[in-house]
Amino acid sequence: MNAVNGAGSNGESEREDIVIVGGSLGGLFAGVVLKCHGYNTTIFERTNQFLLENQGAGVVAGGDTIEFFEKYDRTGKPVAVPSYKRLYLNQKGDIIHEKVNRQNMTSWDLLYYLMRANYDRVDSPYLEGGKLPEKRPSDGTVNYRYGCTVTNIVDEGSRVRIHFKRKAQDGAEVDDSLTTRLVIAADGPSSTIRSILEPSVKRDYAGYVVIRGTVPELEASQGALEVFRERFCFFHAGENGNTSPSHRLLNFVWYANFPDGSAELERIMTDKDGRRRKVTIPPGMITWDAWEMLKSKASEKLPPQMAEMAHKSKNPFVQCITDVTSPRNFYMDNKVVLIGDALAGFRPHTVASTSQAAFNVMGLVDWLDGNIDRRQYVKQTMQYARLIQSRGVHIGNRSQFESLPIEDYIEDRNMMSSPRPDLAYPEWTAEGLDSI
Repeated sequence: MNAVNGAGSNGESEREDIVIVGGSLGGLFAGVVLKCHGYNTTIFERTNQFLLENQGAGVVAGGDTIEFFEKYDRTGKPVAVPSYKRLYLNQKGDIIHEKVNRQNMTSWDLLYYLMRANYDRVDSPYLEGGKLPEKRPSDGTVNYRYGCTVTNIVDEGSRVRIHFKRKAQDGAEVDDSLTTRLVIAADGPSSTIRSILEPSVKRDYAGYVVIRGTVPELEASQGALEVFRERFCFFHAGENGNTSPSHRLLNFVWYANFPDGSAELERIMTDKDGRRRKVTIPPGMITWDAWEMLKSKASEKLPPQMAEMAHKSKNPFVQCITDVTSPRNFYMDNKVVLIGDALAGFRPHTVASTSQAAFNVMGLVDWLDGNIDRRQYVKQTMQYARLIQSRGVHIGNRSQFESLPIEDYIEDRNMMSSPRPDLAYPEWTAEGLDSI
């Protein structure tokens, strides 16, 4: 494990075969898969910390996420807890619809630490009940470089040169570069790589935000536990990855409309330091008055069990809901590829963002290993990205801006539960792919 940023710089790093831009979930998915298939990798993470801060976010572990851990996880730590039912409440908190439906629920921090363990053998309390993965002679080399911000990418024929800024040991910012035969852009929906390659593609605000947070099970009322514990609960209009009962965290997600430019949106998206954040107010950075305003709205608009979650959450965060999709995934004669949110930033209603990244990287290594051809990889990833992004816009707008019978919202949710292998792709999702 290399915990010293910048070590090797241009000399040692020249030997790396693949560079992954982005050190969060998507980049780590790519790093773990490629390592296990014998590829040497360097991950560039722009944050000036060896470990990213806990985002406090719940994640639905879809089929591709579960498949990824079944194939590549060496820790043996359980990655998810089950949700057995879907419940729908009215504003009074009464259950108006329920359906047996098994889903796997996990958290951003557990996924992150399990993948750091698998990639560069970072030990942490999240491995309790598992183990630190063993090294294997067939593994590729790994290098997790934090504090490295990509500034440009240039095609140099058989290789690509990445220009970046990094912090030297004396704290000074240094311009640097290296070349590689393949760049994997896993740098999220605000992807720097995508903005360089597709400057006309913008991340557009959808007109509403998501407020997220967690509450320990032991702090929730019995009424809240009855609808949230091992349930996926809807209303329209555990620490260190501990998955044992009474040690888990209840996760809530609340969508609220705030028009672009409105005074309330500006209030919410201006953090404690007075900085107007564009997309996300991180955990712990929302101002007291903005959070009090949101809690007041929760009491007014949400069922009591859900309002309780808002009031008891101690580290909430806010994200603007946005839409962004790249028209293609390969660039520079196949030397640059976009994956996950950098390719298509899904709305959270789809519960598919994490699974998309896992699906993309497992397909990518199939292409690199020669098990599928380039055309097949492009088709499977681009059609999926286009379809799910479109569905996210459809069900999100219906949920936030239309007043429909509850049956319509249930139908939307059921549609998003279709396993990826069972999806039928309309013809429009394949348009232009033969020319990519």
